Amino acid sequence: MNRISFALDLGKEERVIRGDLFLPEDTGRPAPTVLVCHGFKGFKDWGFFPELGQKLAEAGLAAITFNFSMNGVGKDLEHFTELDKFSRNTFSREQEDLVRLVQALRQGEIPQATRCDLTRLGIMGHSRGGGNSLLYALDHSEEVKAAVVWNSIHRVDFFQPELLEELRNKGITHVMNARTGQRLPIRREVLDDIEANRDRFNLLGRLPQLTQPLLLVQGGQDLPGLYEGAVRMAEAAPQATLHVIPEANHTMGAVHPFAGVTPALEEAIRVTAEFFTQQLEKQG
Repeated sequence: MNRISFALDLGKEERVIRGDLFLPEDTGRPAPTVLVCHGFKGFKDWGFFPELGQKLAEAGLAAITFNFSMNGVGKDLEHFTELDKFSRNTFSREQEDLVRLVQALRQGEIPQATRCDLTRLGIMGHSRGGGNSLLYALDHSEEVKAAVVWNSIHRVDFFQPELLEELRNKGITHVMNARTGQRLPIRREVLDDIEANRDRFNLLGRLPQLTQPLLLVQGGQDLPGLYEGAVRMAEAAPQATLHVIPEANHTMGAVHPFAGVTPALEEAIRVTAEFFTQQLEKQG
């Protein structure tokens, strides 16, 4: 199995998408392909993401993990060294990143891109990345054939009310990164982007129009409100399946640095690989 690293320049705002392509054994035909979106304060090398990429490849899927271009993690791939970018990381910019990533695959800008079958494209994401995955699937229904979300947000304005109020009044607020102790800034334009795209970013309102199969993997011990949100999304999307892992927390029990596969993570990866294999093979 191959793991190929790449970097894509967006040509503006000094934005770079850094990613890894995990390739399955070569069967002589391109493999179904899955884009993997990290969440808020996440990055492609956090905890379970490399393991997830490897396991999807072992299941016969080409998996792409990547850092959104303004997620705040810089060239060292491990630390939040680009706090100004983090502070201005909007959903619109993340959607631009996904468009650029698929474009790069189509145009062969990523090594071994010909091994990826973009007629059998899936997308998945964790937490905020789940919201991005759903938005992309809704906006690109002809391109994306199936979607999976893990412990996903169900609304893009997921911040605490007092944080939103401070953002409105002062133009900047901060969130704590519990792992590193850093205070990470968020600027008003993040909220402006949400308010300017209220209809487009209305996940629950748009999910009834989702034409693709959707798997929601949800931990029973997740953060407050997310379990209820998963139930509401499963009810809203026509082809949705809700898979609950009762003992799973927000990260499926995984930590960073990665300390091994937990039973909850193993189950989440298994049902995800099975779902994508089944759904994307139908397109072949």
